[in-house]
Amino acid sequence: MSEVGPTPGVSIHPVPGLPEFVPGDDLAAAIAGAAPWLADGDVLVVTSKVVAKVEGNLVRVEPGTDREAARQRAIDAETVRVVARRGPLRIVETRHGWVVAAAGIDASNVATDALVLLPTDADASAAGLRTRLAELLGATVAVVVSDTFGRPWRDGVTDVAIGSAGLPALVDHRGAVDPHGNRLETTQVAVVDELAAAADLVKGKLAGVPVAVVRGLRFAPPPDDPGTRPLVRLGPGDLFSAGTRDVVPGRAPAPALVPRPGALTAVTEAFRVAVAALPEFPVVFRYGPGEDGGDGDVVDVHLGEPVTPVAAVAVGAVVGAALVQLSAEGWATRWQPSASLGGSSLIGRLRLGGTAP
Repeated sequence: MSEVGPTPGVSIHPVPGLPEFVPGDDLAAAIAGAAPWLADGDVLVVTSKVVAKVEGNLVRVEPGTDREAARQRAIDAETVRVVARRGPLRIVETRHGWVVAAAGIDASNVATDALVLLPTDADASAAGLRTRLAELLGATVAVVVSDTFGRPWRDGVTDVAIGSAGLPALVDHRGAVDPHGNRLETTQVAVVDELAAAADLVKGKLAGVPVAVVRGLRFAPPPDDPGTRPLVRLGPGDLFSAGTRDVVPGRAPAPALVPRPGALTAVTEAFRVAVAALPEFPVVFRYGPGEDGGDGDVVDVHLGEPVTPVAAVAVGAVVGAALVQLSAEGWATRWQPSASLGGSSLIGRLRLGGTAP
């Protein structure tokens, strides 16, 4: 894997004198004009806002339209999953794979009749800038596209990378041995995030300087450059996929399900967790492959005692906890009460699986 090597030090340089960008502007030419001193091995850090502006990734706020209402609609359009919310604030997963407040939509440092979205493909934007600057200046530089993110459990914001080209985004030290003889098990360094944050020290949020250069870093360009994709942690590696206030409302019944490997293990674990949390409410379930012609895998949930209103309500708590657990693990579910199923001890039928395309 490409590495970033030790360095005696780095320096960070702002690139002043850049114009207010509008759609269609030649960003690379403007940077080349303002920083003709760019040299091989420099890392150019560009705020995502100017990239989005020149690429026309804007939402126009029509006259007489409430800007906040327009922003909320734009967030809806850019969101693939709501992770957490509090009042109007939403932490969402965007179609790019980033988990960020308000889908990264920015209403600052832009005219009041517009909102700025994230670039459509910031890795491609970074690669394009890198190629164009090589043509204009003859310099081989790396490029990082940065944006401002908040962080869980810490106040304050910092810049992180949402696009990169020409240097490794993630340096993997797993398997290396430290000076004390300890083997590193989990250490991966997000180099491009560190560069984005460092560059913001000279760009600032109010100074109108959207570009900075980090000089002195030693790195080898990756042979097959994946950009910032290695930084995205979703799926099984995501330990924080659901905000605690949003687990229950986020568990909407799935209209259609498809079989997904691991259903028996998942449902067994979900009911184990639910019963451990509510030990006074025993439940018995029977797992099957959905032979009744319905979609998804089937779990028939029974009471282990005669059905009474109290027992039925009690086991409902267990089923509800299991559904929340399955939702947090990424399973789509649909619950069918027993009224239309029959069976003296049958409480209901749970179907689970993946979401149908």
